[in-house]
Amino acid sequence: MSKQLSVSAGGSLTGEITVPGDKSISHRSVIFGALADGVTRISGLLEGMDVLATIAAFRAMGVEIEGPENGQLTVHGVGIDGLQAPAGDLDMGNSGTAMRLLAGLLAGQAFDARLIGDESLSRRPMRRVVEPLTTMGADISTAEGGTPPIAIRGGASLKGIAYDMPMASAQVKSCLLLAGLNAEGRTCVTEPAPTRNHTEQMLQGFGYPVQVDGATACVEPGHRLSAIELVVPGDISSSAFFLVGATIAPGSRLLIRNVGINPTRIGILNVLKAMGADIQLQDQRSVGGEPVADLLVQSASLTGIHIDEADVPLAIDEFPAIFIAAAAAQGDTLLSGAEELRVKESDRIAVMAAGLAALGVEVEERPDGMLVKGGRIRGGRVDSHGDHRIAMSFAMAGLISDGPILIDDCDNVATSFPTFAQLAASCGLGVSEQDAS
Repeated sequence: MSKQLSVSAGGSLTGEITVPGDKSISHRSVIFGALADGVTRISGLLEGMDVLATIAAFRAMGVEIEGPENGQLTVHGVGIDGLQAPAGDLDMGNSGTAMRLLAGLLAGQAFDARLIGDESLSRRPMRRVVEPLTTMGADISTAEGGTPPIAIRGGASLKGIAYDMPMASAQVKSCLLLAGLNAEGRTCVTEPAPTRNHTEQMLQGFGYPVQVDGATACVEPGHRLSAIELVVPGDISSSAFFLVGATIAPGSRLLIRNVGINPTRIGILNVLKAMGADIQLQDQRSVGGEPVADLLVQSASLTGIHIDEADVPLAIDEFPAIFIAAAAAQGDTLLSGAEELRVKESDRIAVMAAGLAALGVEVEERPDGMLVKGGRIRGGRVDSHGDHRIAMSFAMAGLISDGPILIDDCDNVATSFPTFAQLAASCGLGVSEQDAS
């Protein structure tokens, strides 16, 4: 039986909260910890289903991993050449990040591997990693239509390439850099717009040299990774729901502690501030090489804007929450240049447009984005289509809706934020989780 979120109308968000660890960094800390020489100790790890799938995959490849327990994980690294053949398929669950990054890492191994996922992941496009990996010499294939499963035959000799990415994607970039660790010669990836740079930063943090020159990142084989102690900052993508909620709900004043503010991830802050949000960054500091701050957000009146396309790749995961802010704003908000939203856990343009319309918001769906006419949000029932970020975004709409909101198909909230309902309720959202009726 699937889960529903039931949200009562009205309220405000107040107090102090800490959101779970950053999902992107959590994935990568497990991957690089497994490839390092020595024992890597991680704290603040996100214990969501996506990251647990990555942990399970490395255990299946012979890596001893203790935990996670209260965000603590200990990874006994096997070295860059120490992974072993798994006994069966590697199940990535709902995680596109895990599948694409592991495709790159496994392309250069001596053993065969097959990556599978759940129904949602099995519809997501994988040609974007398979085609450049094939160019490098990988023996790799997908199901018909370029979707998972991904089958990789071991023993291929990879050669480094210079690859100009056709679209901005941190997952594709990271996939090819990981493949480059086991390729002959230099692998360079050039992106058309900045995307999150956690892979480059963390490789360097583990002692592996990465050359970054503007939009191009390069690696060469022949180096080792050394184990480190790593603290994962709070996930700005998980903070996004609370940033929007506290902005739109009158009387809100919320402090979100220990949030990662990597410059490649702050599109949500740029967009909300351009709309008139009152968000202050306090106690800015560096934790494990990542910039971190406490975010103080207070309620504010928002105005619709034409979202700057330069912010699109910097906020790609946060647009479901931004659409809720747009619905609460005065005037029109236009997003364009965001075709990538159609191939996330769901078609986030279509699903958000349908959900907003069900709540009485006037929207115009476009191929690469959406026009949202701000104003009133009614109560009603929406279908999240199994997309965790959409479910959590619509929950925040309840703060200013005329009536209660019921959100269907919410099981996958556990992939990135298993404690969402409890944390949101603790700071003032009238939300509860229940079995579908």
